[in-house]
Amino acid sequence: MMKDLIRINEPIIGEEEVRAVAEVLQSGILTDKSGMGPRVIEFERRFAEYTGAKYAVAVSSGTAALHAALLAAGVGLGDEVIIPSFTFSATAEAVVLAGAKPVFADIDEATYTITLESVEEVLSRKTKAIIPVDLYGLPADIDPILEMAEKRDIYVIEDAAQSLGASYKDRHVGGVAHQTCFSFYASKHLTTGEGGMVTTNDDYLAEALRMIRTHGESKPYWVERLGHNYRMTEMQAAIGVIQLQRLPKNVERRRENAAILTEKLEKTKKLILPFETEDRRHAWHLYTVRVKGANKGRRNKIIEYLRSRRVSAAAYYPTPVHLLPYYRRMADSVRGALTNTEKASSQVISLPVHPRVTPDDLDYIAKTLKKSLTK
Repeated sequence: MMKDLIRINEPIIGEEEVRAVAEVLQSGILTDKSGMGPRVIEFERRFAEYTGAKYAVAVSSGTAALHAALLAAGVGLGDEVIIPSFTFSATAEAVVLAGAKPVFADIDEATYTITLESVEEVLSRKTKAIIPVDLYGLPADIDPILEMAEKRDIYVIEDAAQSLGASYKDRHVGGVAHQTCFSFYASKHLTTGEGGMVTTNDDYLAEALRMIRTHGESKPYWVERLGHNYRMTEMQAAIGVIQLQRLPKNVERRRENAAILTEKLEKTKKLILPFETEDRRHAWHLYTVRVKGANKGRRNKIIEYLRSRRVSAAAYYPTPVHLLPYYRRMADSVRGALTNTEKASSQVISLPVHPRVTPDDLDYIAKTLKKSLTK
């Protein structure tokens, strides 16, 4: 009997979400021109409470969250923003859309996140913001970066698209950086189909974000700053409220699945396994292993083998942003060797640990991965 496909991630939608959307449709209030319909307001309030942030501002996508956060921080033409190259291209894209230049920092080889040392290597007088990315669900080490940045009036905007439910020094991700950006894409811990959120503890930034998401208006037809149409719909927010209620249980299930996979793979000498530290609690968006000594070709063959056996493994991300065709053209965006970044992009394999993965699935994933290493 053929094994059913074990998907890399899978949205969990139930009857509660269906009823919530139906109620919105029946109410006739599908959106609000200020971006502040009743469901959006409720979702923002609950999200702020969960993350421990003072404010949460809902937007239309994770990319919109990043762009709006940069605009709120006053990032623009002539500015530089330090980001990792080992990330999804949206992190760099938002910087370019704001009119600034992305400057790529290397990552820590063990955690895949940027460090204070890597940031300081590429810092300049033009640096206006830093975007640490919480890759795979593990928070970046934010406090040292924050301390340095605040001495230089630099904004720290955390890209937490993959780390909702994680914590840093006993604080939920979302209440630490100057601004934190989340994605609610279908593969994320909390999904509204598309959607995003920016959290902040700063009164000025919160008000700026609200204006930016609705064409820069402070009141109807009164434009005070450059903005965009980044509003979240009432249907999305209604789904988000229900999804947020599911989040703690779903994150705990991911943690359990990750622990099981670690137990089954920890004696495999050809792999470097993911981990969490005492002060950084993982959200396990993905369970990402490294194949020791592998090049990209060898890693890709392992992924092909897993997929042929119905395990939808993937490489996130097979090409660092600085090597993508569009970004290669940007002079001075790479100021040093991105050795750890390029090595990781050739060796990582992400495996599914989402709540619908069963113990039998995990056993099958582990056995199939071990077998692939002998091929």
